[in-house]
Amino acid sequence: MNTSSLLKADPMHYRIGDITRIIGLSADTLRYYEKIDLLPPVNRTTSGIRLYNESDLSRLRFIRRAKSMSFTLTEIARLLEMREDPQHARDEVRELTKRKLEEVESHMEELGTLRNELTLLINLCRGSNAGCPIIEDLDIHPEQEKHKGS
Repeated sequence: MNTSSLLKADPMHYRIGDITRIIGLSADTLRYYEKIDLLPPVNRTTSGIRLYNESDLSRLRFIRRAKSMSFTLTEIARLLEMREDPQHARDEVRELTKRKLEEVESHMEELGTLRNELTLLINLCRGSNAGCPIIEDLDIHPEQEKHKGS
C-alpha cells in the first residue's frame, strides 16, 4: 500500500511534514524524540515514510508543553511514564514540579541580579565622558574578581 492510499484510507495518520506544521517541531526533533524513546517507534509505510497517529500527536503536544515549562527531556520522559497512571503518580509529579519551580525561582533571582547590574552599567555609561564603563567592567582584572563575584 502506498502512502497516498494509506492516508486517504485513514485520515488519522499524519506524515512528518504534517506533524511539523501542527506541532511546530522540526522533523529532526521528531526523529530525535523517537531515537531517545520519548516517542514510541512510529508506523511506517513500506517505503519507510513515518506515519503518526492521534496518540503520537497527543504525546508530542504533552512534550512541547512540558518543554515550554522548562522540564528537561529526562524529566519529560519520567512525566510521560507517570502520565499512564496519574492517580498513583500524583505525589511524584507534584515533587518534580515543585523542584522545577524552585529552579525557576533561583533563575529569577539570578536574572534580577543581572538586571540590576546591567542597569547600573547603563547609568554609569550615561554619566561618563571618558572611556566606556561597560567595556571596563567587562574587562575585569583578576584582583577585582573577589569584589565583583563570579
